[in-house]
Amino acid sequence: MPALPDKIQTWQMVQPWSKDKETGKVIEGKIEQTSIPVPELGPGEVLVEIAGCGVCHTDLGYFFDGVPTVSKPPLTLGHEISGVVVAGDEGWIGKEVIIPAVMPCRQCYICKIGRGNRCLAQKMPGNSLGIYGGFSSHIPVPSVDLCEVRNRGDIPLSHLAVVADAATTPFQAAKRADLQPGDNVIVIGATGGVGVYMVQTAKALGAKTVIGIARNPEKLKRALQYGADFVINSTDKTPRDIRNEFRNICKENGLEAGYGWKIFEVTGTKAGQEIALELLSFIGKLIVVGFGLAKNEYSISRLMAFDAEIIGTWGCLPEYYPIVLDMVLKGKIQIEPFVETRPMSKINEVFEEVHKAGSPAKRIVLTPDF
Repeated sequence: MPALPDKIQTWQMVQPWSKDKETGKVIEGKIEQTSIPVPELGPGEVLVEIAGCGVCHTDLGYFFDGVPTVSKPPLTLGHEISGVVVAGDEGWIGKEVIIPAVMPCRQCYICKIGRGNRCLAQKMPGNSLGIYGGFSSHIPVPSVDLCEVRNRGDIPLSHLAVVADAATTPFQAAKRADLQPGDNVIVIGATGGVGVYMVQTAKALGAKTVIGIARNPEKLKRALQYGADFVINSTDKTPRDIRNEFRNICKENGLEAGYGWKIFEVTGTKAGQEIALELLSFIGKLIVVGFGLAKNEYSISRLMAFDAEIIGTWGCLPEYYPIVLDMVLKGKIQIEPFVETRPMSKINEVFEEVHKAGSPAKRIVLTPDF
């Protein structure tokens, strides 16, 4: 059993990137190594020694783009976490776990009607769990929300950090879409950190056809090996161009293009959303998975005419985590081709790298090396 720490070692966001309101001068963001207190654990709480924490675009939004966090800086970012319980609730000590990215209060009306993934009092590491987040040596969390990891075979525990968000968010999105065996699916952003799992999840849940849309030709080729039946390269194409290419794919393969498609928009970009809105048609569903600050115009009356739906989705219910983990451990969802680890001491370089790349080839998981 690992020794309990006197302090939690952490990489703390001291200052996000911003602009001075008076001068317009750019204020450079800062992430610095420091130590923070180990809190006294209450009933139903545990301390988890972190094995790995994934770098999510949400973290980059908090640091680079001025997206506000509930807990104000200084705070530790990171919400995609796996680790080992080392203190607290005795029934959990020594167990390997995944920490859900959003942990509901389980008491409010929203939770009681089964929508706790969007609980307004939820706790999210690196956002609304006080100063505590995943880019640390340890983190205190409620034990009721933990997902125990058993029989993981050769998959490193650190790699399973991606289940905490990148692999579970698509499952929640599929539930919101009421995805059924035999459905036809489009994933916009099919090659990104969440998109690769959205494609695999749709196929694992029985989608008849999955069409992936993205810009990188090599990653699109890879998508065909991991759940996509067809792909469309959106580079330098208008939404109408993509719609026409989609229709050609349908025509050539005996698919109905005009109705019933379930569209998952994972990029959070204006361009991705425009493509999704162009493809939405009769009795279709558009599920908005990706977050961004862009605004788009759309004739809402088209929803009436199409009898279509646009649905938002957020996070994932902790109750679904064991289902997704089982899909990963049984090989229905592959994570190993899409994950790489780096030392947590490289956090500043990794944030800069991922911010510039936009969509790196693999999800980077930072492992503690304090």
